[in-house]
Amino acid sequence: MKALLFPGQGSQFVGMARDLHERFPEARHVLDEADRVLGFPLTRLMFEGPEDVLRETHNAQPAILAHSMAIWAVVRPVLRGARWMAAGHSLGEYSAYAAAETFTVTDAVRVVRRRGELMHAAGVARPGTMAAVLGCDLEVVEEVCGSTAGLVVPANINSPAQVVISGEREAVAAASEALRARDARKVVGLSVSGAFHSPLMSSAAEGLREVLAGVGMADAASPVYANATAQPVLEAGVIRASLAQQLLRPVLWDATMRRMIGLGATEFYEIGPGQILKGLLRSIDRNLPCRTLGTAEEVQTFLEEQWAGGEGDSPTVRGADPESTALPGGQEHGELRG
Repeated sequence: MKALLFPGQGSQFVGMARDLHERFPEARHVLDEADRVLGFPLTRLMFEGPEDVLRETHNAQPAILAHSMAIWAVVRPVLRGARWMAAGHSLGEYSAYAAAETFTVTDAVRVVRRRGELMHAAGVARPGTMAAVLGCDLEVVEEVCGSTAGLVVPANINSPAQVVISGEREAVAAASEALRARDARKVVGLSVSGAFHSPLMSSAAEGLREVLAGVGMADAASPVYANATAQPVLEAGVIRASLAQQLLRPVLWDATMRRMIGLGATEFYEIGPGQILKGLLRSIDRNLPCRTLGTAEEVQTFLEEQWAGGEGDSPTVRGADPESTALPGGQEHGELRG
């Protein structure tokens, strides 16, 4: 079975999706629609930067989602009829639900823009930070976090060799030193605007609940694995609650990948900018293939291979009517943090 993986914050870069915008009408329509929905030229920021502005949480999140959904608009026809499951890392979970037709891409763009604003505001109100811990057992990380004064918790359990911790600045600094003393291979502070996936995000989670309550959502057309539980979800009500919980709870990425593998996932595709999720999957199971679909060249090669094998629909990519595949959707590693 195919497994679609959608990246989260940290995978953005200046120049992202420019080649997709130029080559594929379907992708261009999604990206231009994101500009229209947000009321400012997000694509200019994606294509030209500056990098520090693109990196800001409220800009990076809609940019990454728009990039992923632009690719999905192009590859969706060749996957029509195939059975697939999906997961997204933090922010990427929204991309996964948009692909599964839980909500429209236009709604998803609006929601993640607001999500980023709420997360930034929560970081200002209750300052915090994050650090990536490499080469240290999860049990040791949990023990150190539990015994450190102040608030610090595991926030992203990404792979057997990588856990991200989050919390108050002094507590994260103290835990980082303690983990180095416990022979963690490396502990790296992250440049973030807040302590994501921790109790310090409580105000953002409450605001997000209100935002999600006002968005139309349908049951997922394919199973999406929730970050907060590593369980597949389909029901709109469960999805709505899970997305709000996600800001306060750790991203269970390692457990999610293992559960997908256990339930029959054999072909993985990272849909969006970068190759971070491919790297994480490799650290979990080196034998599983993961294909990246992030650039126009990667997407074009994938389409040609699928059509040559007689799979899926084969529209004329460069001349297709963008309205025909306009917006997929129904009637978020140490760098991966939000």
